[in-house]
Amino acid sequence: MWKREFTSDFTALTKDGAEWIAQNTSLKLIGLDYLSVGVYNEPDATHKPLLSKGVVLVEGLNLDNVQSGFYTLNCLPAALIGSDGSPTRCIVTK
Repeated sequence: MWKREFTSDFTALTKDGAEWIAQNTSLKLIGLDYLSVGVYNEPDATHKPLLSKGVVLVEGLNLDNVQSGFYTLNCLPAALIGSDGSPTRCIVTK
């Protein structure tokens, strides 16, 4: 995501992967380091099953300077009226 040029073959979840996660796990949040959790040509197919189960999607997450370990992740979204998404500041603490 942090490159100057857009690439449509970024790592993402397929529809089948998203449906499996929604039906078989208790994940509360999925964070990816690119523009979308879903594949380029069908992002809604990935978003809908996850969001319908209450899974929070954090896209564009940059953890480059965070060392491996266990952290608490706090996501602070901007309060946008009438929106289904928001720019979010994410903070990790040990």
